[in-house]
Amino acid sequence: MPRRTLFLNPPSFEGFDGGASSRWPASREIESYWYPVWLCYPAGMLEDSKVVDAPPHHISPQQTIDMAKDFEFLVLFTSTPGFANDVRLAEAMRELNPDLKICFVGPHVTALPDASLNASPVIDFIVRKEFDYQVVDFANGKPISELPSASYRDADGEIRHNPDAPQIENLDELPWVTKVYKRDLDISRYNVPFLKNPYLSFYTERGCPALCTFCLWPQTMSGHRWRTRSADDVAAEVAYTLKEFPELQEIFFDDDTFNIRKSRVIELCKKLEPLNFTWSCTSRVNVDYETLAAMKDAGCRLLIVGYESGDPQILKNIKKGATVERAIKFTEDAHRAGLVIHADFIVGLPGETRESIRRSIDFAKRLDTETIQVSVAHPYPGTEFYDYVTQNKSLVEFDGMTDEKGHQLPNISYTDLDQAEIMEWVERFYDEYYFRPKAAWRIVRKAIFDGRERQRLYKEAREFLALRSKRKKYIREKRAA
Repeated sequence: MPRRTLFLNPPSFEGFDGGASSRWPASREIESYWYPVWLCYPAGMLEDSKVVDAPPHHISPQQTIDMAKDFEFLVLFTSTPGFANDVRLAEAMRELNPDLKICFVGPHVTALPDASLNASPVIDFIVRKEFDYQVVDFANGKPISELPSASYRDADGEIRHNPDAPQIENLDELPWVTKVYKRDLDISRYNVPFLKNPYLSFYTERGCPALCTFCLWPQTMSGHRWRTRSADDVAAEVAYTLKEFPELQEIFFDDDTFNIRKSRVIELCKKLEPLNFTWSCTSRVNVDYETLAAMKDAGCRLLIVGYESGDPQILKNIKKGATVERAIKFTEDAHRAGLVIHADFIVGLPGETRESIRRSIDFAKRLDTETIQVSVAHPYPGTEFYDYVTQNKSLVEFDGMTDEKGHQLPNISYTDLDQAEIMEWVERFYDEYYFRPKAAWRIVRKAIFDGRERQRLYKEAREFLALRSKRKKYIREKRAA
């Protein structure tokens, strides 16, 4: 019999979504939870396993520790901000169940395997990058020494790194994560402010050929090689999902980038359109109008787009592979097709100055997308951005990525742009964008005409204002130091 396995996205800071499918591990301005997609693939191959996604289900550390006695094998998805907490949790679980085998997975341990293993003897091994089949094979009895991509201590205490496994090419062979959601998760617990609630997400592909220097996932987990599921397999999982979750309002395709190849998107849209449902996805700005119109006809509602910056030099510095002019044309085309955009921007990327941030704010206002998110640039281990700030001595505090509640804090400082000023620009970015009459009216209109949205917007406003107060306190303290 396989070892009974617990797949865990662990509790950490309150409201902290640090593992599984959260591409920017931190507590958000507004409480948000993404699905633990990565953990659900191997869980679907082990019938007696269980996925515990602690943050959205508000499962406490003590409740999680108590689960240790019911399992023989723990697969814990960790993150850089949450790693120290995750180690303490694993140690407590091992103390309760000395026979529990423990494996850590995720970007952090992929990038820092030696440091991760040295952090605690309770971590029996880690699996670098994709871990689907390796953890299943271990649960079924294969020794760690035979697991590709595994890092572990041998009998003499020396750390060993097994050769990397080849990337999974046939994604159709993997189980449907939505079946694991049905078995183990409560979808009413998942909320993202710009998606319809309740929503559900899964992948149609893995990998991203783009070379953005800051992007965590392609550089650590999914790789730059683009691999896709067949259109038939995606459509079949959508049909299953719509049947099994009748309360569902939206499906989000949580790929690194959904619309990389036009022919593939058109083929998939032809399969999705007859299913008559609402969906959203990630997107780059190099998509043409014909493709966007086909997506709209097939039920697409919203695109999450990483614009990152409105400064041409910053885009070059981060190897974005996009221009300001192309981004403007894409946005015009998306709006013409009737699609809504949630735009992501980052403050503090390599080469950032006051002038480049000002250009980004003006650029965002010109685009005038439905919603925006402004993140502090975080150099995660394993990324080219991390190597850059380390080499240029711009990394201030490796452990200072978040406050005591998991909210983002700047842990970089440039010659003319210190931590306090980076945070001030984040605040200014939000203020200038949302306190325009046009943007404010979009929010007010939702609150007036939609009771469900009114309740949600009220909650989000309280959370945002509370975080804003914390940011201002942080700025004052940094200025006074």
